[in-house]
Amino acid sequence: MKKSLILIVLAVIMTSCKSNKEEAKEVDSVESETIETPFVWEGANLYFLLTDRFNNGDTSNDINFGRTKETAKLRGFKGGDIKGITQKVKEGYFTDLGINAIWMTPIVEQIHGGTDEGTGVTYGFHGYWAKDWTAIDPNFGTKEDLHELVKEAHARGIRIVLDAVINHTGPVTEKDPVWPEEWVRTDPQCTYDNYENTISCTLVANLPDIRTDSNTNTELPPQLVEKWKTEGRYEQEVKELDEFFERTGHPRAPRFYIMKWLTDYITEFGVDGYRVDTVKHVEEYVWQEFKKEADYAFSEYKKNHPEKVLDDNNFYLVGEVYNYGVSTGQEFNFGDKMVNYFDPPSFNSLINFEFKYNSRDKDYEALFNHYSEILHEELKDFGTLNYLSSHDDGSPFDSIRKKPFETANKLLLSPGTSQIYYGDESARTLAVPGTEGDAKLRSMMNWDSIAKRPRTREVLTHWQKLGKFRAEHPAIGAGMHQMITKSPYYFYRSYQKGDFKDLVVVGLELEKGEKVIDVSKVFEDGDTLHDAYSGQSTEVENGKITITSPFDVVLLEKK
Repeated sequence: MKKSLILIVLAVIMTSCKSNKEEAKEVDSVESETIETPFVWEGANLYFLLTDRFNNGDTSNDINFGRTKETAKLRGFKGGDIKGITQKVKEGYFTDLGINAIWMTPIVEQIHGGTDEGTGVTYGFHGYWAKDWTAIDPNFGTKEDLHELVKEAHARGIRIVLDAVINHTGPVTEKDPVWPEEWVRTDPQCTYDNYENTISCTLVANLPDIRTDSNTNTELPPQLVEKWKTEGRYEQEVKELDEFFERTGHPRAPRFYIMKWLTDYITEFGVDGYRVDTVKHVEEYVWQEFKKEADYAFSEYKKNHPEKVLDDNNFYLVGEVYNYGVSTGQEFNFGDKMVNYFDPPSFNSLINFEFKYNSRDKDYEALFNHYSEILHEELKDFGTLNYLSSHDDGSPFDSIRKKPFETANKLLLSPGTSQIYYGDESARTLAVPGTEGDAKLRSMMNWDSIAKRPRTREVLTHWQKLGKFRAEHPAIGAGMHQMITKSPYYFYRSYQKGDFKDLVVVGLELEKGEKVIDVSKVFEDGDTLHDAYSGQSTEVENGKITITSPFDVVLLEKK
């Protein structure tokens, strides 16, 4: 006891001999050395890709199930697969871009036939036409491929988000019979004018709607039974279903079968999240049930694989409520009914369909301040997923890619989670002659342009610098925003989680050459600051630093 008291007194005396500034520097130094930067979903840098359109890592799986009909332009399989994604993970493409989460379109087995929805013959290359939720479509790869992707991504601090569809099966074709009436409805078609006419109906013609409202015990579809028996796995699948329903007590209703099949990808592969498709077309309580099963599966995976646990984050669920915007807070308006998809607990975040309009109508400060206020008030404890182009939004922010630098600045520096759509960072065209509908948004990734065109590489370099800075500083996406000066435009972001503290200063649309920057509101004299954009470092003197660079952007961090 006396020895402990002596040590404490000595520590106090030694500490009191130091000036406050020296003490603060020492504490900051210790923090920077010992406290790891946390991964925060609310500020993540998420890359969204169409599995079939990103990179072909295995040409041997390009044709399956006789999918050889001539299709309309960009409406057939093009060869992209899980191995292709893993290849780019290993090459460091995502790391160089500052990506810490990848969202892939659904990889479950798709319908075998093609169908014409009015835009020409189409196959399920996009992944949203499920035939069998329990199998990975061979066009996308194998279970071994998915295991490797998750392993390689996790080794680099990158989370994997799959895409969940509970709302519908794939269309009916000559090779794909309709599921039993107990499982699906085939009419009426939705009119979207109220709650009922958005949920209890089919999204479009020939897209059978799962009866997610049913609590009736239902037998497996006969075509699935026959398929599993042919593949030699019927008994195992039934055994697992029996165990699931015994554990949960759920009725053997259609939605719970699908929940079991989707959560298997969590317990078997350790994926970190799901983007959930067509949320508003399903009763809201279904998502509360799905969250419960996903959380259970994730906890089981962590318990059974402690050596593979990345952190203490919960399973991530982000929902697609078509036309939801953050300005409405937590609720979505059906016209005759308001629904909150955050509480009771369902989603961590929703995709924000209004971000492209805000980016068009607001300057940087108005945009950043707007999102900082909403995320720390109406959406406190939740998040938003911002995007400027996507796979089914026919009116992207910059469809002809004339503003790739502004696009990067607004997307990657705005509060909230950023969703980079594959090719945003390389100005991949979103206007393809000869295509109809959303096919124009879904061309192959433009790797050749990155390799051969200096302009594309210049654009990519800008995205990489901002993306890395964002990934290294949760303050960008999850912190509080504060303007320093309007002209020249500088702002700072601050974030704290436990003992971790993060402060950054950013400048945009600056004069090229010498820049004298007042950082006195954020940093102290003697602090060494590094500009992550130019690579320069300098020390704060009289509350200011000087950066001389040929760029109009500065990204300041304390070193």
